[in-house]
Amino acid sequence: MTPQNTRKGVAMMIGATLIFALQDGISRHLAGAYNVYMVVMIRYWFFGLFVVALAARQSGGLRAAAKSAQPAVQAVRAVLLVGEVMVMVQAFVILGLVESHAVFTCYPLLVAALSGPVLGERVGWRRWVAIGIGFLGVLIILQPGVKVFSPAALIPLIAAFMFALYGLLTRFVARRDSAAVSFFWTGTVGALAATSIGVWFWQPMSNPDWVWMALLCITSITAHWLLIKAYEAAEASAIQPFAYLQLVFIAVLGLTIFGEVLKPEVAVGAVVVVGAGLFTLWRARVVAQQS
Repeated sequence: MTPQNTRKGVAMMIGATLIFALQDGISRHLAGAYNVYMVVMIRYWFFGLFVVALAARQSGGLRAAAKSAQPAVQAVRAVLLVGEVMVMVQAFVILGLVESHAVFTCYPLLVAALSGPVLGERVGWRRWVAIGIGFLGVLIILQPGVKVFSPAALIPLIAAFMFALYGLLTRFVARRDSAAVSFFWTGTVGALAATSIGVWFWQPMSNPDWVWMALLCITSITAHWLLIKAYEAAEASAIQPFAYLQLVFIAVLGLTIFGEVLKPEVAVGAVVVVGAGLFTLWRARVVAQQS
């Protein structure tokens, strides 16, 4: 891997995280005015079409993209991601962008903690310490026992758990299926799952908000395309830490556009969680190089 490829991968990862942040801001706006399930459904329609169009251009076409050695697991992970998106968008509406993402950033720690029981991977004591410190950061954000605890604060934590499990299942199916197959199942089965829920909550949408919806779909497709290209250009371990920049972009968006307030405990807790997450990523890279 050349340095130039790594720089290209980093640039694309930063671009993807920026667009994902903008996408979350648009989702927050639309879900504040319309039903969350409908918003996610329409977003998945375009995502599903993008996945199908991409697969049709690949060698073997749609038949090769749909051919999975483990279809049941692929379907479960696709449905799991739809549920996670719905839960997280609901968190944006109830808690705001900044606080939701501050809690959600613990998902790499959940991936590390669950990689043992789910994938049979060994997690050393250093990473367990980092996981413990990271969840201390989550407690700093949530502040249970310090003030009246709101159950709504658990919503992004549930989303983080769902996304971590989705990530682990993605790694599991990668042992027998290609990334193209997994991506195809994520988009197509996800669109079907989102439609089965969202179609019951259809609401008329104003013309200006249809423009926002179109922009949401465009940003979703663009961000996923950049993410694919980023992982093609560089090793995942080299560019994954830059995904944490999404929290910075979200904070700027939440504070400037939506008038949210950055609470001291949220800022401190987020720094602790991100620091612990970066350490687990670094440790995983070291262990992989040693083995």
